[in-house]
Amino acid sequence: MITASEHASRIRGAPPIAGPGGLPRLLPGSFAGRPLGLAGHLARHGELPAAEGQDARACATGWLAEIERAGLTGRGGAAFPTARKLAAVAAAAGRPVVVVNGTEGEPASAKDKVLMATEPHLVIDGAVLAACITGATEVIIVAGPAVTGIVEEAIAERRALRRDPVPVRVVPAADRFVAGEASAVVNWLANGRPVPTPVPPRLAQHGLHGRPTLVQNAETLAHVALIVRHGAAWFRTAGTPAEPGSMLVTVIGAVRAPGVREVGIGTPVSTVLDAAGGPAQRLRALLIGGYFGTWVPWPEAADLPFSAAGLAPLRAVPAAGLVAALPAAACGLAETARVARYLADESAGQCGPCVFGLDAIATELGRVAAGRPASLALLRRWLSQVDGRGACRHPDGAVRFIRSGLELFGPELDLHARGWCSGTTDDPVLPVPRRLTR
Repeated sequence: MITASEHASRIRGAPPIAGPGGLPRLLPGSFAGRPLGLAGHLARHGELPAAEGQDARACATGWLAEIERAGLTGRGGAAFPTARKLAAVAAAAGRPVVVVNGTEGEPASAKDKVLMATEPHLVIDGAVLAACITGATEVIIVAGPAVTGIVEEAIAERRALRRDPVPVRVVPAADRFVAGEASAVVNWLANGRPVPTPVPPRLAQHGLHGRPTLVQNAETLAHVALIVRHGAAWFRTAGTPAEPGSMLVTVIGAVRAPGVREVGIGTPVSTVLDAAGGPAQRLRALLIGGYFGTWVPWPEAADLPFSAAGLAPLRAVPAAGLVAALPAAACGLAETARVARYLADESAGQCGPCVFGLDAIATELGRVAAGRPASLALLRRWLSQVDGRGACRHPDGAVRFIRSGLELFGPELDLHARGWCSGTTDDPVLPVPRRLTR
């Protein structure tokens, strides 16, 4: 079985492939296995616009307006307008803090790890700009353990040259699926508990230690650094008018060159797979959007744009940018059951629907996948009872994923009930951390 760490290390070394429209923007055109140092970063991207000799507040206001014109949305999964988050924190009372969310608790994703492993200075640039825009007095970067050393070295390089107007530090992320949710990141920093907290209050008003807090995904802030350098019109030369820009996509499974790729939003799904070398064998389905995402049929999804609008007919969204290609030889029902068990074990432990409901669902789905006596009616009833009733969004995301599996792989249900399976291999496709498997 592929563990999360093995998966991340495999695709971390895969070089990004250049595409149309001046891509990649975020990642170097070639990756020699080392992070881009400050000199290389400046040679590639140039200096940030300087605020010296200008009114710093007016400068920050201009940057915020440019980000708004760019139409940048969060690349962490929720796709919330970035300028609105920045403006909310800037308008709040108190001393704001900027938190860079590089937690990436999703086991199948590695895009933030790859970004921080190759272009740490671009992420830090964006975080410092966010601090200037919001008036924050501190930047905290929460990063996966595999890249904290790289980020620390980049911070030290900048500190030696006194480049940044605010202190910047890095904190290792918690190793939990739920740890990447914004309030869970703040809770981890404040109390060492990586679980979501109730809303309200909103983090923009009352976040870390009661301060207005901007929690922004690492990739989003890297885009901020480029928009401030090159402008909104440049940013919009990629993507679609409604969903502008590029995004990092982790492509795994039955493709010839799995890894992290940068694509313009709206790129056909088949082209996203081609950027990862194309299908390595005949495909059955794709999982789009991660473990809170949606199974979609292949080849029906091939020509659809990789965007929220383009994937809407299949009730899918790009989310944090994951495409997992399921080969025809694999059993989609078994993959769904295995990940369902993982999601149940990753419960935040704060409410009955999550603690008991997901566990019961995962157990019953495991029986179905194994061909043991089980009740599909009971399983579907439990899914309805859990949906929308959790203390956080973890149960809702798990239910969405499981429902899409039951719908797409419905023909497998009868086969498994009779002791048969159309899959011909037991090799897992979706990575699940070994420490949580049963």
